[in-house]
Amino acid sequence: MLTQTLKTLFNRDLNKLKSEIESYKVESTLWLIDRGIANSAGNLCLHLIGNLNTYIGATLGGSNYIRNRELEFSLKDIPKQQLINMIEETLTSVNETLDKITEEQLNSEYPMLVFQEKTSTEFFLVHLTTHLAYHLGQINYHRRLLDI
Repeated sequence: MLTQTLKTLFNRDLNKLKSEIESYKVESTLWLIDRGIANSAGNLCLHLIGNLNTYIGATLGGSNYIRNRELEFSLKDIPKQQLINMIEETLTSVNETLDKITEEQLNSEYPMLVFQEKTSTEFFLVHLTTHLAYHLGQINYHRRLLDI
C-alpha cells in the first residue's frame, strides 16, 4: 500500500532533516541568510514543520495544530534543540496519521483546496514528500555553504 512507502519516505527525510539541524556547528548559523540565499535553514525547518503538521496532522489526522505560515519565515533564533523536538513531534504526527489512512481516503479528494485545482489525497501526499525533499536539499546546501 502506498501509505507504507510514504511513511518510509517521510521517516527517512524527517530524520535527515533532524540530522541536518543537529549538524550545524554554530547554532546561530541556522538563521543566517547570505549570498542570495533567501531563507535560513531555521526558517525552512519551521516551514516544513508547519507544512506537514497542517496538511497531514491537522487536515488528515485531526490534530489541533494551527498554522501561522508568516511566522515560519519571520521567527528567528529558536534554539536548535527546540527545532529538533518539533521535528520529532512532526514525525510522530505524520506516522500516526498515515497509520490510519485507508485506501479509500487515498483515492478520494484531498479535503482542502491547496492548488488551483482539486487533487486526490494520494497525489497531495506524494507532493508533500517531494516538497520536503526539495527544502531538505536547500538546508543541506545552506549548512555546507554557511556553517564554516
